[in-house]
Amino acid sequence: MPTEYLWEPPAAAMLLGYLLGSIPFGVILTRLFGAGDLRQIGSGSIGATNVLRTGRRGLALATVLLDGGKGLVAVLIAGWLFPGHEVPAAAAAFLGHLYPVWLRFRGGKGVATLIGVCLGLYWPIVLVFAAVWLGLFAVFRISSVAGMSAAIATPIAAAVLGRFDLVLLLIALALLVLWKHRANIDRLLAGAEPRFGRKHG
Repeated sequence: MPTEYLWEPPAAAMLLGYLLGSIPFGVILTRLFGAGDLRQIGSGSIGATNVLRTGRRGLALATVLLDGGKGLVAVLIAGWLFPGHEVPAAAAAFLGHLYPVWLRFRGGKGVATLIGVCLGLYWPIVLVFAAVWLGLFAVFRISSVAGMSAAIATPIAAAVLGRFDLVLLLIALALLVLWKHRANIDRLLAGAEPRFGRKHG
């Protein structure tokens, strides 16, 4: 392949990933089913935890599945159309969710989409992710603690499972998850982060 065309497959994979990742399913679903503008509710995030604040558990579950699904689909389609370029597609899908151009780059926090890209890249990592998330959520009942901890566990899981080719990507994605949760971290340090199943006010 001529040198000038070498950039095309990774660039195309990244564009595909970004466009899929930037679909704001939480916003679409809450508007479609009359639950309001998600960006004006709770934290303003477009993810499932904020959808849950509308009181619509079904919409929250659908948002988790769709946000995870778009990460998975981005990796699978990239593997089909641009073999060997699944990692850039995964990274771009994740960034698309965090910074969607359609919403002025104000997106979600990336936990569900991280699950999806991990499922597409190497599914055993998701087993570790799920175990960490479920275990910590059962103990603390705080979604942000469970999500951040599970994200941090993904590069560790990749290394333990021998997928060293994914470690740097997953470190970067975990750091982005932490960055997007910085307000949650501030509330955790102040002892003000809400717990599920406990009423406030």
